[in-house]
Amino acid sequence: MRLTDNWIGIYEKAIPTQFNWEERIQIAKAAGYDFIELSIDESDARLKRLQWSKEQRQELRNVLKKYDMKMISMCLSGHRRFPFGSKDPQIRQLAKDIMEQAIILAKDLGITNIQLAGYDVYYEDSTKESLNRFVQGLQYSAHLAERYNIMLTIEIMDTYLIGTISRALSYVRLINSPNLRIYPDLGNLSQWSDDPSSELRLGSQYIEAIHLKDTKPGVFKCVPFGEGTVEFWKLFNTLRDLQYDKPFLVEMWADNDKSYTKEDSIMEIKEARLWLQSRM
Repeated sequence: MRLTDNWIGIYEKAIPTQFNWEERIQIAKAAGYDFIELSIDESDARLKRLQWSKEQRQELRNVLKKYDMKMISMCLSGHRRFPFGSKDPQIRQLAKDIMEQAIILAKDLGITNIQLAGYDVYYEDSTKESLNRFVQGLQYSAHLAERYNIMLTIEIMDTYLIGTISRALSYVRLINSPNLRIYPDLGNLSQWSDDPSSELRLGSQYIEAIHLKDTKPGVFKCVPFGEGTVEFWKLFNTLRDLQYDKPFLVEMWADNDKSYTKEDSIMEIKEARLWLQSRM
């Protein structure tokens, strides 16, 4: 099999915010991507997307259809600011509200996979109680996902708690829902595991998609491909042996402090795709 036959998508934040949705989709399409991953992060601007009107949702679907571009996944990192594990009951209720709103938005946009941030808390101290509340939040989320027929996936994170597939699987097995799986990030996994290939083998039946990102010790973001320590060729060989045929997502970030032309943005994300696919 050829991993280059798998769908490959681009993270929304890889395209500068100066462009509107139609321009972002044009850029992703011109750079050779099959889909774009929506971001619902902790910023007010992106959290407001959960309140998009029916007309706004349909407008985005129409633009995706116009350019034959898919939007199959959502990166829901808003729970970093409003976590299920918080000691504040109002924040925990907001976490539930965000989860339900995200699932409904996903259904309206045709998204089938919502990636969850694997943090019990982020801006508070982690405790036994926060971990218990996090599990309760996962149970609540999985129940909602089953009702709406949406897949939830726990990202392998940049922090210790769920920095490996092994640790993510302990939560997936505890919740025991057909709608809760994992979304490994090869960059994060490579920093928290001495043997990421073994981790991929361990979790192969639970993987729904994979983030492609380079990292190096202590640096989990904005490392140019080829300048980190992720052994992509080795991990791709492992995935080929496992007959992995699900999507890849290229995770990178545009520099929003500088001005881009559309051609600049196309070239930046196209070069990343070609670099990765040449190692598949």
